[in-house]
Amino acid sequence: MEDNKEFIEEEELETVTLVTDDGSEEVFWHVLTFPYEGAKYSALVPEAQIDEEEPEVIFVRIDRDAEGDAYIPVENEVLLGELFEEFASLLDEAEEE
Repeated sequence: MEDNKEFIEEEELETVTLVTDDGSEEVFWHVLTFPYEGAKYSALVPEAQIDEEEPEVIFVRIDRDAEGDAYIPVENEVLLGELFEEFASLLDEAEEE
């Protein structure tokens, strides 16, 4: 698993550029990638919100296809809640270490 220590320390974060449905690009900071119920997910924060006290966290499922990794936005509200709980738990564990 990737390093999931204090995630707001920008020096430790990598950026990810995603292409939207309309073809524009959006930059996100990669916070954490973690497995959940047999799939792999990443927690991303929009670049414009990285300095906010409580930034929005976006979850994407990572699928591998012939062209490489594909990032699929999670839209199911129940799954989003579960992913956020898992994400928060992992961050808490990292802070305790």
